[in-house]
Amino acid sequence: MVFKSRVVCGAFLAGVLSLPFAAEASDRVLLTVTVQGETVEYSLSDLEALGSETFRTTTIWSDGEQVFTGLPLVTLLSELGVEDGTLMARAINDYAVEVPVSDGVENGPILAHHRNGEPMSVRDKGPLWLVYPYDTNPEYRSEVIYSRSIWQLDRIEILP
Repeated sequence: MVFKSRVVCGAFLAGVLSLPFAAEASDRVLLTVTVQGETVEYSLSDLEALGSETFRTTTIWSDGEQVFTGLPLVTLLSELGVEDGTLMARAINDYAVEVPVSDGVENGPILAHHRNGEPMSVRDKGPLWLVYPYDTNPEYRSEVIYSRSIWQLDRIEILP
């Protein structure tokens, strides 16, 4: 596995679970990624600086079509220099799911931080939700993919 080191400074606020996610909190660490013992922290500003994608899709967890905006998984993996392996994605409540690196493809899943134009609060499946464009590919409408669609995502460990 290839890894290019990038360290982003930031401080995790202990009260993140009780605070709504707000634009003024753009420097709060939202995502911590560990690759080969190296830790990289990303704030909303950091994630947005890497790029974003927006798509419309329905989900099994919401009513009607939703608009999601976030960092494409393929972009995050490229930034980290990760080409193979497995992501151990963990939520704030310690729910964990394995996601193959091969899911990180163009026009694939994003680490959504906005839903319908609004930042997502912890109460609303935020601040990050791994969302697939379910309506664009029948393969994305399966129990396996639904189980990988982790919300309240805050940590990813890259496994070999």
